[in-house]
Amino acid sequence: MSEKENRRMLAHLMRRAGFGATSKELDGLSKMSYASVVDTLLDPPDRSWMGEHLIRRFHHEQSGMMSAFGPSEYWLYQMVTTKAPLVEKMTLFWHGIFATGYPKVIHGKVLSNQIAMFRKHGLSELHELLIELSKDPAMIVWLDNQENHYGAINENYGRELLELFSMGVGNYSEDDIKEAARAFTGWSIGNTEYMVLRSDRDSDMPYGRIAWHFEFKEDDHDYGKKTFLGKTGDFDGVDIVEIICDQEATANYIARHMYNFFVRDEVPVPSWNEIPAIDQEAIDILKKAYFQNNHSIKEMLRTLFNSDFFKDEVTWYKRMKSPAELVAGVLRLSGQLDRPRRDIIEHTMKMTFMGQHLTNPPSVEGWHEGEEWIETGALVERVNFAAEQLGNLKMPGVTAMVDNVLSKAASGQNIPELCLLQMGNLEVEDSIKLILQETVEKSEEPDRSTIEDLFRIIAASPEYQRC
Repeated sequence: MSEKENRRMLAHLMRRAGFGATSKELDGLSKMSYASVVDTLLDPPDRSWMGEHLIRRFHHEQSGMMSAFGPSEYWLYQMVTTKAPLVEKMTLFWHGIFATGYPKVIHGKVLSNQIAMFRKHGLSELHELLIELSKDPAMIVWLDNQENHYGAINENYGRELLELFSMGVGNYSEDDIKEAARAFTGWSIGNTEYMVLRSDRDSDMPYGRIAWHFEFKEDDHDYGKKTFLGKTGDFDGVDIVEIICDQEATANYIARHMYNFFVRDEVPVPSWNEIPAIDQEAIDILKKAYFQNNHSIKEMLRTLFNSDFFKDEVTWYKRMKSPAELVAGVLRLSGQLDRPRRDIIEHTMKMTFMGQHLTNPPSVEGWHEGEEWIETGALVERVNFAAEQLGNLKMPGVTAMVDNVLSKAASGQNIPELCLLQMGNLEVEDSIKLILQETVEKSEEPDRSTIEDLFRIIAASPEYQRC
């Protein structure tokens, strides 16, 4: 593979496995082989980011995260400044599947802790992640497992664990749901009385409530025999998860989610039973990696990123960026969040106007992605945000990009091509290239304002709205 082709492929990889890459970042990555970059993304040597200590200093309210927006603002800082982009991308991936929302949990710190759990376990084995999810206080409250008692089961968590989190509709029975619920009796939360007392006394500020923690209530657990997915035993929640993870339906479901998130937009999840996968052969490859590597998410991703179906240019720019991906990618390019800024509040609101309020999904199904992100109002917000940020010379990242273009243009290099390289080695249709070239030709002598205009046009292009 030539150096140019390697750089193109790495740009594609970083759009999917991260939030895009600057030209400078691609320069550094291009010194490595594609496979080595994949390995580094999966096992990042440096997971640092802006840092909690800085955010606490500038945003004391985010320490308590008592509002609905605190957790998403805090998370956006991490997406924009992380040196481990795939870790954050997988955190976003799992949040979309294990959707948990503020209106019911009403505790931002607990939601932020759940996001941190996805960050820690999101590349582990699926059974490990599902066990941690089952112990997660936000999920317990979200799906009422604190109301799931011996002799009086609540089926909500058992149902969604099977339907939305692992196997998909049609691969289990109502009896399986009930038996799963029995197995998770006693998986509850502690210190609730203390938290209620704190809130009643209005003593939450400035650092917020003490977060709930998981508590296994032994006297509330059903130790009886259970029959689940054809197996019988005195199963507890761990046993249920392990049985689930051994099912082909689970491997297929997770593999299709990965294809939808990293390769090409699929139809919405509720239609998966009726509409076959776009590329079942690719799904089968991922399933094989799943079973050969003890349910390892990391190894499934390694297989995916190194596969021919991922590298195939037919799939390039076939995924619509979610609002979170778009906003994080734009801010990484603009360089605005080089330190904590109050603008983070506005940027988080922008995501909401585009249709995605992180930690507040519309339902337990999460968000329907792909083309459903695009409707008239949302599209205007997306284009305006990207164009305003990337066409603003006050942003340090934009200033650096403009300087790079002008310095290389002096030697006679094509200005539109230079701009596309600065925007992450972006490739656009000929019609967009023509507009870019005409914009240059209208300027008697291309200057900084001309380059600004070119960046705005590229930011508004269909290719930039996709990845």
